Amino acid sequence: MPTTRRHRTVQAPLAQVWEVIADPYHFPRWWPRVGRVEGVHRRSWTKVFLTSKGRPLRADYRLLESEPRRRLEWEQELEGSPFEKVLSRAVTEVSLAPDGDESTQVTIELRQTGRGFSRFGGFMMRRASRSLIDEALAGLSEACER
Repeated sequence: MPTTRRHRTVQAPLAQVWEVIADPYHFPRWWPRVGRVEGVHRRSWTKVFLTSKGRPLRADYRLLESEPRRRLEWEQELEGSPFEKVLSRAVTEVSLAPDGDESTQVTIELRQTGRGFSRFGGFMMRRASRSLIDEALAGLSEACER
């Protein structure tokens, strides 16, 4: 499974960073292109992305694991979605580690498995994933450092 991992130090205490990443309603503040979040339940939610033409595109997720103030892992539910044509699996993991009293080391890892012809485009998938993760880390930093 192609894996892309990026790190960043966020200038905010770990508890504050956790508060943002642990609440799905905060995704529009930090995750790229998320316009809103709907249908939040204890272990699932729907991100509503906005396309470049402003149309909504829904993606459902379910929480796989949560270690409070350490890490979250969620998986995109692909069956029956437009993403199913390209991906057979997509898992995101966010890990936190204290970096002093007032900053937090954040690691985001995307593990994606392509479907069909996409299986052969791992390098392109990793390049796109790096860009997405970098945007997410910048957004998280901005959301937490305010």
